[in-house]
Amino acid sequence: MNPQVLHQISYGLYVAASKHDKKMNGCIINTVMQVTDNPKQIIIAVNKQNLTCDIIEKSGMVSISILSETTPFSLFEHFGFQSGRNIDKFVNYPFALTPQELPYLTDHTTAYLDCKVISSYNLGTHMMFLAVVTDCEIISGEKPITYSFYHEYVKPQQTSSSKKGWRCVICGYIYEGEELPPDFICPWCKHGVEDFEKIE
Repeated sequence: MNPQVLHQISYGLYVAASKHDKKMNGCIINTVMQVTDNPKQIIIAVNKQNLTCDIIEKSGMVSISILSETTPFSLFEHFGFQSGRNIDKFVNYPFALTPQELPYLTDHTTAYLDCKVISSYNLGTHMMFLAVVTDCEIISGEKPITYSFYHEYVKPQQTSSSKKGWRCVICGYIYEGEELPPDFICPWCKHGVEDFEKIE
């Protein structure tokens, strides 16, 4: 089986955010799908290691910022490669509040969705949330970014490196060592060993 086949599935890129006890946080996700029209419901998947996942579970609410093709790599680094347990993710990033008072990004965002979680499912590494859309608005006329656009035009291209080890093909994190532990999880993007390649 070639796990690289899964990289051929088309995805968008989003910031999922929530708030509980005055703590706001958001993280990059690539799984958002509308599943019904009446009522308007979506499913999202969030890695369980992300603080955002914990906050969504506690609050029962989530906002989705649909990112645009103008999104700089620095935003993906900020919301995707570091933990809200250590920093305030929304400092220095323009945001507004949904009717449920959840944060959503106002720059590099095509639209937002304001959602109430109605059920959740433990998928092992991720939690899947089924949510009803309570509000949504267009922010800009920009095109939504896709995972393939991100890899081709936004993510910095790999340069030759003297480091030896294993490189995450998703985010570029380098694990230095001859052998990659079979249960290793990328500390930046939370992908497993199937998304690492040996640096020759």
